[in-house]
Amino acid sequence: MSSSSRVEAEENIATHTPSNKNENITVRIGLETHVQLITRSKLFCSCKNPVTLKEEPAPNTLVCDVCLGMPGTKPVLNKRVVEQAIMVALALNADPAKRTFFSRKTYFYPDMNKNYQITQYEIPIASGGWVEIEGDDSSKKKIRIRRIHIEEDPAKLVHRDGYTLVDYNRAGIPLLEIVTEPDFSSPREARAYLQKLVQILEYLGVYDSTTQATIKSDANISMEYNGIAGERVELKNITGTREIERALSYEVIRQLNVFRRGGVPSRETRAWDENVGVSKSLRMKEEEEEYGYIFDPDLPVIEIDENFIGKIGGNLPELPDEKRRRFMQQYGLKEKTAESLTADVEIADLFEKLCRSVSVKNAVTWTLVLMKTLNYHSMKYREAGIPDNWMVELVKAYEDGCYSDVVTEEILRKMVEEKQPMSVIVEKYKYPSLKDVGNLEEIIRKVVKGNRSAVEDYKAGRKEAINFLVGQVMKETRGGADPKKVREILESMLNES
Repeated sequence: MSSSSRVEAEENIATHTPSNKNENITVRIGLETHVQLITRSKLFCSCKNPVTLKEEPAPNTLVCDVCLGMPGTKPVLNKRVVEQAIMVALALNADPAKRTFFSRKTYFYPDMNKNYQITQYEIPIASGGWVEIEGDDSSKKKIRIRRIHIEEDPAKLVHRDGYTLVDYNRAGIPLLEIVTEPDFSSPREARAYLQKLVQILEYLGVYDSTTQATIKSDANISMEYNGIAGERVELKNITGTREIERALSYEVIRQLNVFRRGGVPSRETRAWDENVGVSKSLRMKEEEEEYGYIFDPDLPVIEIDENFIGKIGGNLPELPDEKRRRFMQQYGLKEKTAESLTADVEIADLFEKLCRSVSVKNAVTWTLVLMKTLNYHSMKYREAGIPDNWMVELVKAYEDGCYSDVVTEEILRKMVEEKQPMSVIVEKYKYPSLKDVGNLEEIIRKVVKGNRSAVEDYKAGRKEAINFLVGQVMKETRGGADPKKVREILESMLNES
């Protein structure tokens, strides 16, 4: 079968969805997640780490003899990477190793010029640990961490028609690989875990989703169908949290349909093609020993003492779950609200700054409005270019009765779009202040007098007619009036007449 025919066939297979209630299906999924760490230099040399740059540099410009794998060169370990790895280990409840070393993972491929990758195999930097997520049954579920290890990123392959180019800028970027036990029962749980993991890493400051740093996962998935166990399938090169659920959902259905047609899924490695939305077979059964791991003689054994670990542990920031629980207790927030406000560490910090200047209620309301605005523009708070003091100024103005909620939200949107403070936005668009509205009752009487049919509709029992009248008042005041107050005055005026 041709490559295109196979893709089409597998795509057709995965269009069938599970529907037979008599089917007994068990899914087991484990993830191996590779995180590009935020450091100034690469893992084993002093070349600048390209993920920290705002724009991707020209190919093969951030390289040296070490990351090009030249004969006779000696790698030197970046101490900051070890510190970050231990930070992650402690945040994930794992146990840092007291003694570890690096190995050479041998394979012949152009993305690794020296024909081996420096990684950790026998003794990882940390092992054990867990991450708590919400399981499919809505209860708390602990996903066990098997190991955490450090390794270097290979180069980037750029495929062209008929040939392939290699960019070694990426070679040597420090990677942290976090491997779970096969504890996920569904693609949704895998996505929830990955979202939680990214959140923790961003709180620690070792990863930043707004930079060029990436998170990629390989997934191991096996299924049991009516008592028949399939072989484990590895699904490679899945980028991001949304794609992990999409890729695994496809693979579950693909394997399910193999069972339904009387077959058993084979042990193989498959690649996820996010553009087409299918997985493609790469190679059949592959074992770790095929890589020929050996101790790397160019790097010394790493001895990590308790004081070093204790110092790092003592400087860990407040993590998402801790912050969520504190917000609930300190500010009286409901759990879902606290989860929203702690999803992004910069948003959480902004919320607390607002609470020092305005009421908790207004701090919650306007932080959530900001988040909605940022989501609309597909950006995070750190990308918005809005200093915290701009938000404090805006919400204080609202709380002091300067602007209606409608106008305040309009100002906020313009602040995000134009990256200008409230004073500039108000002057530019001439947004009216509540204090400039004038005699609100006179304006309402004018609207009532000029819209007798709507008034008669309201008195006849069609209460929704008042919405039209509120809208006319808001139009007269250019949105400057408080719609709640307008409604109250209208109801009182109409009910009395």
